Formats: sequence, C-alpha cells, structure tokens
Amino acid sequence: MKKLADFFSSSLEKTIGLLLFIALWELAPRAGWVESTYLSPPSVVAKALLALFKSGALSKHLAISLQRALIGMVIAVTFGTVLGLFIGYFKRIEGFLDSLFQSFRQMSAFALFPVFILLFGVGELSKTIIIFWASLWPILLNTINGVKNVDKLQVQSVKSMGASQGFIFLKVILPAAAPDIFTGIRLGGSYCVMALVAAEMIGATAGLGYLILYSQETFNIPDMYAGIVGLAIMGLAINYVLRLIEKFFTSWKQGASIGE
Repeated sequence: MKKLADFFSSSLEKTIGLLLFIALWELAPRAGWVESTYLSPPSVVAKALLALFKSGALSKHLAISLQRALIGMVIAVTFGTVLGLFIGYFKRIEGFLDSLFQSFRQMSAFALFPVFILLFGVGELSKTIIIFWASLWPILLNTINGVKNVDKLQVQSVKSMGASQGFIFLKVILPAAAPDIFTGIRLGGSYCVMALVAAEMIGATAGLGYLILYSQETFNIPDMYAGIVGLAIMGLAINYVLRLIEKFFTSWKQGASIGE
C-alpha cells in the first residue's frame, strides 16, 4: 500500500512540474516577457502539431526519423554488445584497446560530420553512421565495464563445480553484466536522438530534424516548435521501450531485490 502511495505521489510531483513548465511557457510570450514571434505559446504549438498530423506531414517525418534512429541503434547495439562482451571477457585485449576507445569516445559525432560526409556523402549512409557513432560508445564501454565487474568469486565457484566456459559466460557473466549493458543502451538511445537531429539537418529532405530546420529557415516558428515537441515525444517513447526491454531481461534482479 505504501509503495502504491509513493508511486502516485511521485507521479503527481512529476505531473505538477510539467504543468508548471507549460503554464510558464504559455504565460511568458502572452505577457510580453519574451517576443511571441520567437517563442510560440504551447497552445499555438499544439495547433501546429495537430495541423501537421492531419496533413500527414508529421507522420511522414516521424516515420523517417524513427527508421533512421532504429537502424543506427540496432547496428550500434549489436556491434557494441558483441564487441564489448568479447573485450571485457578477454582482459588483456581490453588493456590494449582501452586508451584507443577512450580517445574515440571523446570524438563527438558532431565534430566528425565533415569526415563522414567526405567519406560517405550526404545520403542515408552518412546519417546512419553518424547515429551509429554517437550511440556506440556508451553501449560498448558500459558492456566492457559490466563484464569486468562480474563477481570473480562467483565465477570461480561455478568453475570449481566443473562448469564449461560457455555455461559460465551464458549463465553467470551475461546475466550479471546485463544491468550495465542496458544502462549503456539507454544512454546510447539518448545520444541517438541528439545525433539524429544534427544528421537530418545535413542534406535531408524529410525527418523531424529537417522539419525543424526548414521551419526555422522559412520562419514558421510554430511548426519549428511542433517538430521539437515531436522529437521529444519520440525520444521519450524510445527510452520507455528500452526500459520495458530492460525490465524483461533483468526481471531476475528485481525479483532478488524484492526477496531481500
């Protein structure tokens, strides 16, 4: 009962905070605190969002952005987790590559735009690689750390009972590293959305990032904010789905915590 009350209390606090922000946003341009030409009130943005939805433009831009984000994320998750598990398992390899990976991690996808465009052009490939690069590093490095931080005593205990390397990896190391892996995946999802916007502002003819840039260039400010809101909703939806997947694969941990 207490947990239910805490849940409703937390939800209420979050809702109040959001409503206060929206109210302040609505009030600021209408009261003349900021120029309404540059900051459209939420009511005007909502009308623009509805108009874009009715015309089918929003669905088109959202579908293309979601497709780009998912392709980049799927490649990053596949490559990052497989490579991270391998490197974390073989610690000597991790020692050789750690400095290189830490250096690559500091190279922002935004700073590498000119390189990706020179190598891959301004088509879909360069956009996918930009999203992949931004999403990869938190996934890869969190996976490596997750494998490295597995309780060595637990591994040795299973070994002493004659378990094979494959059994140890699948039944001990992988489940123990799963929380760190999913933390990296959710961070990668956040970076994916940020990189998506920038990628769609270069040589794109559709997508939420393109919609935002095009609306700004044509001074259609309500549509610009509508695109930003649409992008935020997409980011929240991706994060929500990733949380559901994480809960599904780490349910054993939640059960253990309840039992304790």
